[in-house]
Amino acid sequence: MVEQTEQNMNDSRENDTEHNNKLDPTSPEEFNVDEFREAYGEDLTDTINLDTWPLGQDLAKQYARLAEEVRNAVQDEQKISSTVRKEVFPKIEEADKAPNAGLHCFDIKMIEKCHKGFLFNGGVEACDGISVVHDTLPLSITQIGVCLVSYNGQQGSFVHRLYRRDLRLKGKDPVKEALEMLERRSGRESVGIEDSRAALSSLARRGIMAYAERAILLEKSNANWLMGHGSPLPYELMTGFWASRPEMTDSALTLMSNMVLNHQKFVYVPSAPRKRDLLTLGNALLPMEYLILYTLEDDLTERIDFGGYRGEIRKKVEEFTHEVGSKVAVGLFRVSSLSPPYLFYAHVDHVQTAALIAMSDAALQLHRGFPMLIDIADHLCKTTFGQKDFLSSVQQAYTETGNPTQFMGERETR
Repeated sequence: MVEQTEQNMNDSRENDTEHNNKLDPTSPEEFNVDEFREAYGEDLTDTINLDTWPLGQDLAKQYARLAEEVRNAVQDEQKISSTVRKEVFPKIEEADKAPNAGLHCFDIKMIEKCHKGFLFNGGVEACDGISVVHDTLPLSITQIGVCLVSYNGQQGSFVHRLYRRDLRLKGKDPVKEALEMLERRSGRESVGIEDSRAALSSLARRGIMAYAERAILLEKSNANWLMGHGSPLPYELMTGFWASRPEMTDSALTLMSNMVLNHQKFVYVPSAPRKRDLLTLGNALLPMEYLILYTLEDDLTERIDFGGYRGEIRKKVEEFTHEVGSKVAVGLFRVSSLSPPYLFYAHVDHVQTAALIAMSDAALQLHRGFPMLIDIADHLCKTTFGQKDFLSSVQQAYTETGNPTQFMGERETR
């Protein structure tokens, strides 16, 4: 559970260009039985009929069905891919929604030149972050760590911890302080459960981490090219408390504007975007091919409509969308027949070089097809600021108070 929480925090940024937060998370989930039957190939009534459930010890007998489903799914995707290449790719170029829109490719010589001219000489630095939380009744601790790496051995690690306490005794009126504390705690979620109403929600933590990653790339890196995880214009920096106060909005928009308009030489690659339609296009790519699709302006415009922006803040975000969003190209690349496709974001004037850098770095691990520098930054973050060592230090601190397990959650002592 702990490891899953850590992974969810680290991967959730991949929804930056999505608008999955536009719906009320507390509203009932819409369910259509016909859609269920179409997607799963069986009726919901059959699914909940326990007579259709085999015994656990007979699970091996299900392998034939598993193999058949995988085989058919892959064959169907391959058939669609050939149609996409023939019918859809030409239309992307004709639509011309970004400079150089359409299909492109690199040969091995270009990849080799990029390794020598950009990557292995330290010309590219990558950054990634991690956020871990320890929540107990008396104290909640949030740790945010960010690591900066390159292939010439230069690296930097940065960390910040936030401590939330419902009770901070001032000694003036103990009864009043106790009652206020009880009132605050009555509105919070269970211990160890994500609290969307907390002062520092999951979205807020991701926003702080996203801000720190981009600020560290711009201010602490000496490399000519910057590589990041996610999107250069993440959802987390345009909502929540970032959009609630003018000074916060100014800080976030200024940071992202500096990255796009001033620095320009960047490439961002998300791990798991929710744009399945685009990934379908990516599956039609051959090894070492890439597509330039469109700019982020339309995505950001849609985000504004669902973001609830008002007054002066809305005006600033609209100007940012036109000036900055129109300069960020969205593309897809694939480096191997063994690996999936990935989205990437780059400045429209440097998109081809950005694609070359991302693909050359990804070519170092053909089985994954994902830039290795980002993986190195991620591994360093987990090693340096991961949940295991973080919890060990927290538990040691509680042990020194003489209460080693009183405030630990059930999952932590299981």
